[in-house]
Amino acid sequence: MVHDYSSRPRVSLNSYEEDMPLLLAPRLAYFAGVARHEHVTRAAQELAVPQSTLSRAMVRLEQDLGVALFTRKGRTVSLTAAGRTFLTSVERALAEVERAAESVRADADPSAGRVAFGFLHTMGSETVPELIRAFRVDHPRIRFTLVQNYGEAMIERLRAGELDLCLTSPVPDAPDLVARRLDEQRLRLVVPDDHRLATRKRVRLAEAADETFVTLEPGYGLRRITDALCAEAGFSPRVAFEGEEAETLRGLVAAGLGVALLPPPAAPRPGVVELTVTAPRAVREIGVAWLDGHPDTPPVTAFKRFLLSRRGNLLPD
Repeated sequence: MVHDYSSRPRVSLNSYEEDMPLLLAPRLAYFAGVARHEHVTRAAQELAVPQSTLSRAMVRLEQDLGVALFTRKGRTVSLTAAGRTFLTSVERALAEVERAAESVRADADPSAGRVAFGFLHTMGSETVPELIRAFRVDHPRIRFTLVQNYGEAMIERLRAGELDLCLTSPVPDAPDLVARRLDEQRLRLVVPDDHRLATRKRVRLAEAADETFVTLEPGYGLRRITDALCAEAGFSPRVAFEGEEAETLRGLVAAGLGVALLPPPAAPRPGVVELTVTAPRAVREIGVAWLDGHPDTPPVTAFKRFLLSRRGNLLPD
């Protein structure tokens, strides 16, 4: 049988190339079935579609491609050279789709699915490992993809669909997000152990107005909190260094580069003294956020429920 493809309506090349995946995708599994059986009737039975539907789909596929994929003799067909080339790529594409389907089904499995969870750098040494350990007591097979980053970057990844939940500070307030406050963490003024304030246990933040500060970079939640607390204390901090890690800042304080407002360390650090700030009230709120209206898989629902159950008891003693 000879097909004349010259009567196909002409479209612009760019439009045709853009439409090609949409045109071809619904017919690829049909094509692979016919190619596998080399018989339209048997392929129609396997695919559970009417034989006439399958035949028309193959003719339209050849018209869309502009090449003959089959030679026909009754209901028996055999692949042309172009058909064999096309089949190799189609089988690869269909296998990739099947792998993708298996992956998303596995991620949604209630007992062994996956949670994409983001958290602040300062939550990584103790808080998050303890949370996951406690959660996995009752959900031992649930898997985690963990992302450690600063708050604004995690919010963007939430919006991009790359994260299911994130643990962040300050607690975000945005119309497209749902956020719940979980706990608060006291911040301390960290000074070198030979500093003029090092013999004190408590200090008003205004007493550090003339000091040089080391801080996190702009965009980090802790930096915004530091700037706000200093403003409340009546001064704008003079910044000697902007970094990405709280423990790096602690090391720079120990080296005498400046002072810093930081959450408690995972373990005591030599060379520094950590002072309680009495005024203003120096705390940061920790919360969990997710994208409003985004459907949760069962594993995400379980972990979200677990996090909310830890209100007021999120942070290690």
